[in-house]
Amino acid sequence: MTTKNTWYVYLLRCNDNSLYAGITTNIERRLHQHNHTKLGAKYTRAKRPVTLVFIESAADKSTASKREYQLKKLTKIKKEQLVSTYLSQQSDINSAT
Repeated sequence: MTTKNTWYVYLLRCNDNSLYAGITTNIERRLHQHNHTKLGAKYTRAKRPVTLVFIESAADKSTASKREYQLKKLTKIKKEQLVSTYLSQQSDINSAT
């Protein structure tokens, strides 16, 4: 029996205002790891605390990895535009409820 996990691609804002891209099947666990354990990425361990500023789902690990690669190749300006659009959409959704 196989379990289908949803994969997520995410961006974290580090305390130095940099952005970190990653993938996971459990965003709450991964965010905790980045902020509180040695299991977080080496990059984020030196730049705590980190906050989640963007997340999207992917059908599988391969798709998530490809999207992560795309995000990592974006310029800082493009990443900031993506984050701004995402946060604005989240704000609109929260305002509507």
